[in-house]
Order: sequence, then C-alpha cells, then structure tokens
Amino acid sequence: MAPARVRAAGETYNKVNFAAPRSFTAALKSDVKETLFPDDPFHDFKGKPLPVKAKKALKYFVPIFEWLPKYSRKLFMHDLLAGITIASLAIPQGISYAKLANIPPLIGLYSSFVPPLIYSVFGSSKHIAVGTVAASSIIIAATIETKVNPAVNPQLYLNLVFTSTLISGVTQLILGVFRLGILVDFLSHSTITGFMGGTATLICLQQLKGILGLKHFTTHTDMVSVIRAIFKNRKEIRWESTVVGVIFLVFLQFTRFVKQKKPKLFWVSAIGPMVVVTSGCVFAYLAHAEKHGIAIVGHLRKGINPSSLKNLDFDPKYISAPIQAGLITAVIALAEGIAIGRSFAIMENEQIDGNKEMIAFGLMNIVGSVTSCYLTTGPFSKTAVNYNAGCKTQMTNVVMSMCMMLTLFFLAPLFSYTPLVALSAIIMSAMLGLIEYDKAYHLYKTDKFDFIICMVAFFGVAFISMDVGLMLSVGLALLRALLYVARPQSSKLGNISDTNLYRDVEQYPGAIGIPKTLILQLGSPIYFANSGYLRERILRWVRDEKANKASQGDDVEYVLLDLGGVTSIDITGVETLVEICRSLEVKEIKVVIVNPRLEVMEKLTVTHFIDKIGKERVFLSIEDAIEGCKFSLTHPKDFGSEKC
Repeated sequence: MAPARVRAAGETYNKVNFAAPRSFTAALKSDVKETLFPDDPFHDFKGKPLPVKAKKALKYFVPIFEWLPKYSRKLFMHDLLAGITIASLAIPQGISYAKLANIPPLIGLYSSFVPPLIYSVFGSSKHIAVGTVAASSIIIAATIETKVNPAVNPQLYLNLVFTSTLISGVTQLILGVFRLGILVDFLSHSTITGFMGGTATLICLQQLKGILGLKHFTTHTDMVSVIRAIFKNRKEIRWESTVVGVIFLVFLQFTRFVKQKKPKLFWVSAIGPMVVVTSGCVFAYLAHAEKHGIAIVGHLRKGINPSSLKNLDFDPKYISAPIQAGLITAVIALAEGIAIGRSFAIMENEQIDGNKEMIAFGLMNIVGSVTSCYLTTGPFSKTAVNYNAGCKTQMTNVVMSMCMMLTLFFLAPLFSYTPLVALSAIIMSAMLGLIEYDKAYHLYKTDKFDFIICMVAFFGVAFISMDVGLMLSVGLALLRALLYVARPQSSKLGNISDTNLYRDVEQYPGAIGIPKTLILQLGSPIYFANSGYLRERILRWVRDEKANKASQGDDVEYVLLDLGGVTSIDITGVETLVEICRSLEVKEIKVVIVNPRLEVMEKLTVTHFIDKIGKERVFLSIEDAIEGCKFSLTHPKDFGSEKC
C-alpha cells in the first residue's frame, strides 16, 4: 500500500463546502427541473431575444416547422416510396385489426387516414408509421364487450370504442403536457415482452375461428375459454376455409422467412398482406366463396371519415368500460410507440422526445375519436417497413394518408370480397412475430427475476385476462424495485495496493484494510423505508470488523461513511445517523462523514447533525478522512469531542 501522507499540524485539508442551505424555492425549482425536464429542452433559449425564443418554441412544440422548411424534392422521392409501401400494409392491417376489435372494417381504414396527418405535424420521430395495433384492438374489444355485445347492439358498441379512444387521447395528452413519461417507465422491458407474447398467443388462438370457419365462438379472452370453444364447436369446422387459411398463412410466413434471410427484400414481406387480400378478393368473387362456407367482409361504402362527435357516449351505465379500456390502452400504446420510435432513432444515432411523442399520440387520438377512428400508435411492423423503405421525414405519414384517402374514395368497395379467413391469416402471421422466444431465453440466462416478471405477464394474459396479467407483472416489477429501495447495497472498502483508490473488498479481495478504521460506502438514498436496515447493517459491519481486527491485535476506532452515492436523505435517515453515532460512541468509536452531496449536506446542516458531530469529522475524500483520523490519534483534542 502506498504510504499515506500525514499532514503537518496547521496544514489544511481539501475544504468541504459548508455553505448555507438553499432556500426552499430554489431547492424545489431544481428538483422539479430534474424530475420533469431531465433533458433540459429549453437550453438553447438562454440569452436569445424574444422573437428567436418564440420561433424556437414553435419549432419545439410543433416539429413540422423544424423539418418542413428544409424539405427538398430528393427527400420527397424517398418518402414517397416509403409512404406508398406502408400504405400497402395499412390497408390489410386496418381491415384485419378492425375485425379484431369487432368494429366495421371501414373504421380500420379511416384510422390510417386522419391520425397520420396529425402525427406528421406534432410527432418528433421520422421513422414511426402511424396505425392500429393488435394488442390495443383486443384489449378494447375484451373490455367493452363486458358492457355491450357488439352483435346485439353494434352502434352502441362502436360509440363506446370512440369514447375509449377519446379517453386514451386525453390521458396521453395530459401525460405529455405535464411531462409524466416517468409513469410509462414502470412498464419494464420484461413486462412488455411477456405481455406482448401472451397477447399474441391469445390472438393467434382466437383467429382459429376464422381459419376453421366457425360460426359460434366465445367472447372470453383467456386461453382455456378459447380452446374449449374450439372443441365445443368442432362440428362447424369447414375444410374449405381451413385449406384456404393454411395456404394464406404459409405464404405469409414464407415472405417473412425471405425477409429474414435477405433483409434487402423487406418489400416481399411488406406487400405480403396486400397480396393475400387482393388474391383473396379475386378468389372469393370468382369462386363464390360464400356458397362454400367462406365468409367475406361485406359491403364497404366509398367516402372519407364522417364526424363521430355525436357518437361519443358518456352514459354512466356504460362509461366504466371505456374508461378502463382507454386508460390501459393509453399506457400500452405509449410504451409501444415510444419504445419503437427510440429503437429506430438509436440506429440513426438520433433521439426523440418521449414527452412530445405523448402529446402527438394524444392529439391524434383525440382528433381520431371525433373523425370515426379508433386507437392508433406506432406499430412495430409498419414502422420497420417504413425504416427499411428509406423514410427520411414524417412526410411518409402524409403520403400514406393520401393513399388511404384515394382508397376510401375509389377502391373501398373492391375490398368487400375480402375473405375473413384471409384477415385471420394476416393477423396470425403478424402475431407469430411478436412471440419473442429468444428474448425470453435471454432473460432466463441473464436475470432470473426479470424472466419471472416476463412469465407472469405471459401466463397472466394467456390464462386469466390481459389487464390482470399486466397488473400482476407490473406489481411484481414494482415489488422488486421496492426491495432495492428497502434493502440497498452497502460495502466495505479497502485500499488497492500502490494507489489512492478505495474499492469494495468483496469485488477486490486484494484490497487492504486501514488500521483502526472501517470504511463503509452507502450507495442509495437514506429514507424511512431503508434507514432501519442500514442502521442494522452498519452495526453488523462494525461488529464483524471488531472481531476480525481483535484477532489481529487491532481495534476499530473510526467508522468512515462514504455518502458520495447517497443522493438524498429524509428526517428519519438523519435520526438514523444520530442513532448510529450514539451506538458507536458507547463503544468509543467515532463516526466520520465523507463527501456528502449537496442535498444531503443541506439536510444534515438544517437538522444540526453537522453541529452534533463537528465539522472536523466531515471530509471531502476518503484519503483526507484517513489522514485526519491518523492525525487525531496524536492530537485527539483537535478532532472533535462533541457527542451526538
């Protein structure tokens, strides 16, 4: 060990800042800024004249003013190709996911017209392609069906779907405006993986109704009920429908296989659903499929979205279902959309603002709810196609929207002959890609607790219900977080030979202890929830160290508490430090504080803890503290004799 330099009498150590604590207003302002504005989005505003600030604010809150003035014909050619490509995927997906939500197919097409226009104005991601998603569709259906049967009262059911979309949009807008994206962070990666996998499994089983041509089925969404319904109605199975469905499904899976083997041929997978729908329409028309037990979509009228403002229904008798569906899908859609947007932004070494995305999603769903659309977000499949097609700006959503408008004006009736079995094959193929076996196995190999959280979400969704499975998984993840808070890590430090570094002796067994001194490092905030544990853990460290040093003919006279990793402390935590001081003083052991952070120092100052132990026992570094302790062995009167 490098010899420690003992400082001569009168030589000063690095000075600790004992400045007067900040005012309550200043501390609150700092805390709010770090909580709500960790990215400091307005840092460019400082020192700028008012007109410049106004212009920057407009660009910040309405991103289209950032990228549109720099737009060029070259960029448009890339966006045009990408927009047409994702439009070809939006048509079959819109019809399919509308079927999944038990609403008219036209609503699915409407939902790829208006919301993308709103997102192109307010969205910050150039990669996200707006559209409907399977998970939210089935959540809406499963929740609202508890109040209204879509087969008995389809108009009321549709009204409640629009209402749930409005509630989702308002929730997302509020979260974005108040910058509460932290709430979405409670949906861990493990939870999302398990939830999406369970939902995908459930949706695949439900699509067996369309593949097998069943007329009767269950309204429940758990796996047991679905499997029971299939066996109960097995006499209704039509071999014609089954054969057609299997052919379509094999074709779609083949296109996905081609994409995986040859990423440059992504367009093969992208146009696969459109090929299925088109060929299905031709087949159904020429073969008179309905006469052979193969159901078709039915009449689709021309025209763009009508207003649905008058359809919003807040009847107290039914409102609980839209509220429940709206809140759950709002969080799920945000978590999925923001995560996908960030993933593709990272590939381009860019970043997106999660709170601006919340505002964009909220606005497009609010507007969508009054223009005959249901919940939309940034689906992975469509966004991946958009990225691979070479999108450059949010203009791709505008191009897709225009393609959808032309479809609604001129081509909608042509899709009336779309076989339902084709839609089931499209949905099932898409869902098979959401069951991420590799990620689950990776979780199992790297973190067993995360794997358990993932499996709880998966089996909870599959065997109970989607909302229960989600809540169980989130609850388990929160329990884990609380355990980390209530049982934080602490470590004993030793000196690395020939250096002035002090590291955890468990991680570095060669680290050497300091005579008559125990150095402990605390690495978490000290709150009421963990203060009792930390007190007992510190006293146990002292007990074990005394026993160890006694066997070596040494003793513990100083306990150094390194608080560099303690970001905050409450009153209970301060009282705990006082109790530790008193307990150790009985054993003639002095407590020394090392490197307290600003907020911790302020709390220790205003509670007079510093006055109780003396400023002589507060040091800026472990090295200074050790030298101070050595100096006190020869000058005990100069090292503070205060009692806690």
